[in-house]
Amino acid sequence: MTELQPIIPATSSQDGAQIEPPDQQDAPEPAPITDQEVGEYREQDRFLPIANVSRIMKSSVPSTAKIAKDAKECVQECVSEFISFITSEAAEKCQLEKRKTIGGEDILYAMSTLGFENYSETLKIHLAKLRQAGNASAVAASHQDDDQ
Repeated sequence: MTELQPIIPATSSQDGAQIEPPDQQDAPEPAPITDQEVGEYREQDRFLPIANVSRIMKSSVPSTAKIAKDAKECVQECVSEFISFITSEAAEKCQLEKRKTIGGEDILYAMSTLGFENYSETLKIHLAKLRQAGNASAVAASHQDDDQ
């Protein structure tokens, strides 16, 4: 497979000489990315932001409680792995059905398939409420447009 290159029209300078496109000029080669940098980027990219995890954890304990940094990092890794696990199962289902978009029902199916039926029942209710709220706000927005 060949790599696509952007089409850059050749332009001429004021004296009429042709100017080569930027990819053909003598530009310095960018420094290659090391394996260590790739590993660090991917690991950092996989995890939910620690601030969000921390905020959720703090909301679940009394205001006088403190949460250690290593506890936050542990939960961050666990929830990130859990989300990847569920999403991967849902993505497989979509791929088999030749769909590109993972929907709420796909996540619920994945959770049931992977043994999280207790959570999927609660999430069915939450998904229905979320959709009701979305429909209500869409109806309200359309009524606002009609009034103007």
